[in-house]
Amino acid sequence: MDNQLYFYNFLEPLSKEHAYVARELENSIFTSPRTMLTHARIFIENILQKVIQAEKLPDEPWTNLKERLDLLNENGYLTPEIRDALHHIRQIGNKAAHDSRMFRYSEALLSWEAVYTIVKWYVEVYGPVDVTVPDYQDPSLRAEQAYDITELEVRLKSLEELLIASVQKPADESVHSEVVATTGVMTPVEPERPGYTTIRTLTYKGQQLEVPYFLRDAFLLPQRFDKSETFLVRLGAEQQARIMSELPNNLEGLHKHVKRFGEKHDEKFFEELKVYIEEEKVRRKLALERPGELFFFYKADYIVVTEELSEIPFTADNSREVRAFLDS
Repeated sequence: MDNQLYFYNFLEPLSKEHAYVARELENSIFTSPRTMLTHARIFIENILQKVIQAEKLPDEPWTNLKERLDLLNENGYLTPEIRDALHHIRQIGNKAAHDSRMFRYSEALLSWEAVYTIVKWYVEVYGPVDVTVPDYQDPSLRAEQAYDITELEVRLKSLEELLIASVQKPADESVHSEVVATTGVMTPVEPERPGYTTIRTLTYKGQQLEVPYFLRDAFLLPQRFDKSETFLVRLGAEQQARIMSELPNNLEGLHKHVKRFGEKHDEKFFEELKVYIEEEKVRRKLALERPGELFFFYKADYIVVTEELSEIPFTADNSREVRAFLDS
């Protein structure tokens, strides 16, 4: 996915947090209607919290969405149209959170339209006068690869953490850093290709390494790590560091799981892990940009398996020449 403008980019001058969550809601409509319906509730509840703050009304952390909605309605801040739109998102979102039935695209689209009604009202009443709300547009079904549902959940939840923090500390410019420190996940503020969302952050002596979603359970083949091959083989024998998800968040002390290895091995492995992740990003990018093609990879380099190359038989007679060709 490229950095093309998304529908709610007009919200960025008012609230980047709201704009980014709305972007992910749009991404989820045709991937998982249930995800969109469930998380739309959190989006509108945060808007209501902003309104309650602006109107200086009492609001407690344990107050739920319906109570906030009723508070604003009873005090005359909601028109019937806005009240009904809020109730619609709340009710269908509750069903999506608890009902096991399949939810349809049409239900997500109705909720998306209700979100627009609420955002338009919020911007026109409480936003700066120089922000123009465009006419409503239905989201389009993109042809490129969609986000995995689990990845969408990760993106939405991390952005919602940022959204909640923005209400608690509206003037604090370090909210993003605080959320990262708390969750260990970088907030996906920019649109990314599916699979590239940071799923976790590994650390080693103050250094950080972001692990993308598509590598969350990647097999750490020892042969891919020249300087750490023996270290990984020994760790694997102890059921450690066989796959990415088995790695601890902090790699300091990883060597303690095996004998005759020290801190320098932790450091070498961390450095090689950086290279490994960058190499895998190159490979995935190539696979996404050139679907259906076959490649031979060696670290970050590759060759394209053309029709001519594919017709060369791989036999005992020519295997030595083929290996030399791949290494050249």
